[in-house]
Amino acid sequence: MSSADPTERTGPIRPAEPPVQPGLADSARDLAEGRTTSTALVAAALARIEASRHTLNAFRQLRTDAALAEAADADRRLAAGERLPLLGVPVAVKDDTDVEGMPTYFGCDGALPPAVADSEAVRRLRAAGAVVVGKTNSCELGQWAFTEGPAFGLTRNPWSTAHTPGGSSGGSAAAVAAGLVPAALGSDGAGSIRIPAAWTHLVGIKPQRGRISVHPRSDAFQGLTVNGPLARTVADAALLLDAAAGPHPRDPHRPPAVDASAAARRDPGRLRIGLALRPPLTLTHNVPHPEVLRAVTAVAEALSRLGHHVEEARPRYGLIGLSFVPRATAGIAELAALHPEPGLLDPRTRSALRTGTRLGGRVVRAARAREVRQHARIGAFFDAQARGGPGYDVLLTPTTAAPPPRIGAFDRLSAWRTDLAMTSACPYAWPWNVLGWPGVNVPAGFTHDGLPLGAQLLGPSRSEARLISLAAQLEDDRRWYEHRPPALSAAGGR
Repeated sequence: MSSADPTERTGPIRPAEPPVQPGLADSARDLAEGRTTSTALVAAALARIEASRHTLNAFRQLRTDAALAEAADADRRLAAGERLPLLGVPVAVKDDTDVEGMPTYFGCDGALPPAVADSEAVRRLRAAGAVVVGKTNSCELGQWAFTEGPAFGLTRNPWSTAHTPGGSSGGSAAAVAAGLVPAALGSDGAGSIRIPAAWTHLVGIKPQRGRISVHPRSDAFQGLTVNGPLARTVADAALLLDAAAGPHPRDPHRPPAVDASAAARRDPGRLRIGLALRPPLTLTHNVPHPEVLRAVTAVAEALSRLGHHVEEARPRYGLIGLSFVPRATAGIAELAALHPEPGLLDPRTRSALRTGTRLGGRVVRAARAREVRQHARIGAFFDAQARGGPGYDVLLTPTTAAPPPRIGAFDRLSAWRTDLAMTSACPYAWPWNVLGWPGVNVPAGFTHDGLPLGAQLLGPSRSEARLISLAAQLEDDRRWYEHRPPALSAAGGR
């Protein structure tokens, strides 16, 4: 990988904050080499979470007693010589993820029964030795790019508590950005990992559909939603991805295995990268904010300086939104219909339920049937042999069109106006959910008033290894992990 002179790096020049809690890989290494204990790491994480409740409000539920008991067991196993990738390391999962004995609220209010078993992703994290300390906040049924709701309150951004960390994996993003836990699992149905990663200065990986199981909700949101990691570094995100990856026997999507951690250590080679600043066609006005354009252009310049061929490009997205809307609203309707007290749902959720019910059945089947043609049309962007195909290896776009909105910016909006506002702020991420292909958010710098921005590295089917290698090379150059949120001390993370 590149080890360029720091004076050559693009991006904002900000003083590095003092070091905070160790990352995922460092925590695993410290435990394996006896420099700390799982009990110490887990207890410290729980203390930081409690101290941050009134500033960040990142967690919906904690497993305090169970997590401490599991940490003590991990210490016994470590002392006996057992080694696993994440043995004894504290992590968090999102509120849409089943953890045995805990309700899966998914941002909703009301009394819900506890899950009777772990989801497949949690089962795999436990098998790798991780200690799940709790479940992080999500907006109701993961619909919006903010993490606010009457069931749990307001989740705030560690970089500015007046702003949202994004959504729907906003609790996971806030927890990692503030150093409450070294990494967390999120889910992404329209950018819900990549958007909060962009707005909290994190690496967020949306893997290939099926890479990390979503069982027991296999084919979640009509195939749009996948699970994936949020972390401060590419290596940490890759490690969590490797630990959680793998199918459940009943999963419909089963891509071949990939070694993400090995990819993070590998030079990507010289790549052809298309820079696309114009978003796909939507019904809203999607002109990117000038500071977003500045930040993503700086990433493109860094990639060019690292030896890659970067040029402006225009992917042929077509009317891909006509496939997204029926699948997304049908997915919301399927989950909302299961809620035991539908009157407690947000009026916007009930509106989506009605729309999704109307668009279900034949309309959804037709939307999904278009995916083959969409793969061929957009896949031509990456295929030099296709008719007119430019043969790019990677597509670079902004992750969002706007900086993080202020807390409460979407209060009292109708369902239609909320969707328009979300689409206007976040028009870039969702097409890759329709396609089921991988993407990685990388930190792209900051606005002039210190709010984080992100850029997406997008690839064709099963291209995680290339994207992760490229993200790691870029990280080595830009060293974004040196920048820490000013709200850390208030969040109890310093």
